[in-house]
Amino acid sequence: MTVKALYDYEFPSADRAEVFGDDQLVYVHWRGNPLFCSAACFRVPKTMTFAAFVTSIVHGWAASDPDFDPDSVTEWRLFDAPLSGGQDKSLADLGIGHKALLSFVA
Repeated sequence: MTVKALYDYEFPSADRAEVFGDDQLVYVHWRGNPLFCSAACFRVPKTMTFAAFVTSIVHGWAASDPDFDPDSVTEWRLFDAPLSGGQDKSLADLGIGHKALLSFVA
């Protein structure tokens, strides 16, 4: 449903990239898991390596599902495209920007 403001709405977004400095918001979705029906959002440094992001952020979050096996995580996607690149590259180097959506299956 469309909402129309009755006045000029001239306020900047509270979650714009400039507000987070060297950090960014990254959304993570576990495709096909009924326990996690939508993406979770994490504030992480842009310079964090993908491997560190997965082990320290994603695995901790996904472990709340008792069936989670960290070794079964596959098919990483950035939005709708397969994510390719090194585990030791930073999120920024992999093209993972502010409010990007990462998804995986396990």
